[in-house]
Amino acid sequence: MTTPRPVRTWLSDMDGVLVHEDEAIAGAADFVKRLQDRGRPFLLLTNNSIYTPRDLKSRLHQSGIDVPEDAIWTSAMATAQFLDGQRPRGTAYVIGEAGLTTAMHEIGYVLSERSPDYVVLGETRTYSFEAITTAIRLIEGGARFIATNPDPTGPSVHGPLPATGSVAALITRATGVAPYFVGKPNPLMMRSALNRIDAHSETTVMVGDRMDTDVVAGLEAGLRTILVLTGSTRADQVERFPYRPTRVVDSVADLVGLIDAWDDIGPDQIVDFAN
Repeated sequence: MTTPRPVRTWLSDMDGVLVHEDEAIAGAADFVKRLQDRGRPFLLLTNNSIYTPRDLKSRLHQSGIDVPEDAIWTSAMATAQFLDGQRPRGTAYVIGEAGLTTAMHEIGYVLSERSPDYVVLGETRTYSFEAITTAIRLIEGGARFIATNPDPTGPSVHGPLPATGSVAALITRATGVAPYFVGKPNPLMMRSALNRIDAHSETTVMVGDRMDTDVVAGLEAGLRTILVLTGSTRADQVERFPYRPTRVVDSVADLVGLIDAWDDIGPDQIVDFAN
């Protein structure tokens, strides 16, 4: 076996890892502060396209976690960057909220219902039947179908909520057209995040709470992965997947004391895999 390289940069999911809705998970603030104190470059990733980085910075601050805007990377931002590379200054019919519409405007896209280049589906807590119907008709008319992320549900204090993946499935069933998902687990989002902080996959760790998005995205991008058990995936579900994270820990609090050690040797050499 080759000796793992030291961990120099960190990527981490937000919901289920650092916060549950507006409540910080124990140890999350300490984890982020330790990364900052050690000068470790990091980026917080989220498939949630509802909020802008400024919104998320405020939300985290109110939870007791201080993170700069430029340390947040959303599926909306990754989607906008992707479209800017595909068809610069194009047009799109967008179903989503400020996080998505702002990202689209910032790359110079025009939001329109008249023969748009793309239908872009994102997260919203108020999906409109009328908007979904319009999307279906535009896709049938030739618009390309893009979705920010494939998550079928999202977390809330009252339990799971239908998310982008579920609505995308509805549109696909009606049109026969499947979307291109930009967010996790697409390695495209992971690579764009690495590029954003000039990180290398061999010296970066991805921390997440979902085996089907965070962990598989990290694996496919060549990162070491850590699953925390404070979110979507339970401990008894890990072995059902055909792939494994590098490590499984109870929560992000378990990582705080190990950041210093991982500067010198890899996490593979610190913690035994939790079955």
